[in-house]
Amino acid sequence: MNPTDATAVLPDLLATASLPDRYARRPIRVWARSGVERLVFDGGMSVVFKYAEYPFDNEDHVLVEAAGAGLPVPAVHASAHRDGLLAMLIEDLGDARRQADLDDGARAAVELHAVPTLPGLSRLGRTELAALPTSAAGILGRFDLPDDVRAGLDSLVAAADARAEGAELAPFGLVHSEFHHTSLHVTDEGVRVLDLARAFVGPGLLDLASWHGTIDAPDVERVRELIDLYRGQGGAPSAAEDRGGLDAASWALGWHRVWAAEWFAQQLDLGWADGAEDAWLTAISRHLIEAAGLLKV
Repeated sequence: MNPTDATAVLPDLLATASLPDRYARRPIRVWARSGVERLVFDGGMSVVFKYAEYPFDNEDHVLVEAAGAGLPVPAVHASAHRDGLLAMLIEDLGDARRQADLDDGARAAVELHAVPTLPGLSRLGRTELAALPTSAAGILGRFDLPDDVRAGLDSLVAAADARAEGAELAPFGLVHSEFHHTSLHVTDEGVRVLDLARAFVGPGLLDLASWHGTIDAPDVERVRELIDLYRGQGGAPSAAEDRGGLDAASWALGWHRVWAAEWFAQQLDLGWADGAEDAWLTAISRHLIEAAGLLKV
């Protein structure tokens, strides 16, 4: 992505938001396909300038709709879409008081999943969930995977429909999809939910499985503890119920690993690895082996 494209939209965004056209730009985080900057105006007032390419270009709509549904998210001051690029000015929440902890995560997840649906979001119900291994297999067929990984993927495809049973059991609603402590911003005023660019409607347990990340080996007991904490904060009692013939924590971790592997495969298909295909295939392979073990296929 060329940040110049986003810069070209700035004058219109500032005018729409009735903000001055003189400011200092301070990068916060800039990635290959999105960026976050702070615009600081005379007097110290500031806003956040965020821009992103497809498929991350729907976040402005998600933030507006989520706020309307009562979810604590940054306010959108102005946004524009041009040639597959989203550029928006959103509320600057300032510096976080501390890192979000497990209690914050459980409470925020309850609020997220209480939003049943939002306009324009994709849905990941039982049928769509069960299709993920087949989708990944279709993309990865042109790559040289180790025999055990290929066998694990074939087993996931064969068992997907049975293991996806219970996907629409509560909690089923708005899913952040990349729910970690960095997805929450803690200030004295409370906790706000950030980075909803890849949100969808689906099984809320995937967010709980996402909290501890995918770098370390999956830990079923930690997810089980988070599910219990989530229920204690007002989450759906059925969050702890078995589904797909498995306990809730194993089911959530297994399907989250499948979801992550399929997403990486999509990025490979789009050419985003940019010379790092081997490393990406290694990560995908690890996710698939972990998923096959967790889902007991």
